Amino acid sequence: MREDWKNHLIDAGAEFEEDDLLHYGNPERERRMAVNGEVICDLSHRGLLEVRGDDATDFLQGQFGNDIRAVDHQHGQLSSYASPKGRAYAVFRVLRTADGYLLEMPADRVDPVAKRLQMFVLRANVIIEHAGDSRIHFGFSGPDAEKELQNALGICPESPEDVAEKDGVTVVRVPGLHPRFELFGELDAMRKAWDSLNVHAAPVGPRDWALLDILAGVPTVVEETTEMFVPQMLNLHALGAISFDKGCYPGQEVVARMHYLGKLKKRMFRLAIHTQTPPQPGSPVFQAAGNPDQSDGQIVAAELHPDGLYSALAVVQVAAAETDLHWGTPDGPKAQIVELPYAVPEGA
Repeated sequence: MREDWKNHLIDAGAEFEEDDLLHYGNPERERRMAVNGEVICDLSHRGLLEVRGDDATDFLQGQFGNDIRAVDHQHGQLSSYASPKGRAYAVFRVLRTADGYLLEMPADRVDPVAKRLQMFVLRANVIIEHAGDSRIHFGFSGPDAEKELQNALGICPESPEDVAEKDGVTVVRVPGLHPRFELFGELDAMRKAWDSLNVHAAPVGPRDWALLDILAGVPTVVEETTEMFVPQMLNLHALGAISFDKGCYPGQEVVARMHYLGKLKKRMFRLAIHTQTPPQPGSPVFQAAGNPDQSDGQIVAAELHPDGLYSALAVVQVAAAETDLHWGTPDGPKAQIVELPYAVPEGA
């Protein structure tokens, strides 16, 4: 994290452990506010990768699972990067920049994605570089977030993945329990935007923003789950994050075969887990009295909810999801299915 931005957050009450922002002094209250009220959240823990150059569009079109040509200065998109076997290395948001694209993803995915992309650049006019130090990035969410954003910045994207820009601040609307936005820009413009929005919002830590992702049913891939899931297992087809007619890309045959010929046997569900122990990404989910040597699913992400349970996203066998589920072991903490905020097609 940039030192000048870190100092700005400390002035706002942020508490750090080295460079890791933890919270703003009252984690329990901040968690309640994230679910019920207006909150503002620094997203420096998320990684930013910039891909630019004359050939950037054609290059990324041949690498990612969504249609990069649909991304412009008014529209972003969710997308993924998969192995030749169709297993996702990363899930990320793509935004347009002046001469390329900005990819926003978990910080531990930036280096692996950059390294893999670089392998395929060959003679293309493409530059791949980290962008975390050149852009400040924070989120804003809440029942009145649209009004507050309009009052503070004079812009407010209407629908998820819509993008607007004004006075050096780019705003993208993202799926959320309430209207939810991510903002990007250089230091001075973003400091001014933060101070304007912070007047009517509570600052919260990164885990609270991750909770809002879970409640919105938006998946993430981290080191522990890389190459574990085919994109459809993460409901990316339900989120408009896969194009089935864009042409070839790594893993395309697997993704297309599942779409045209198969029926999903595993997909992502939202769970409420009755435990006080944080479920870790990749940890197992079982049917009650199931085989302890063969799990029926894996945790994608989990965060503590204000109700005292852990809210989680997990990829689970569809047949198993119709039974009693438990986390960790077949007789471990109960994992109750909770409805997602969007429909998932029965077929792949």
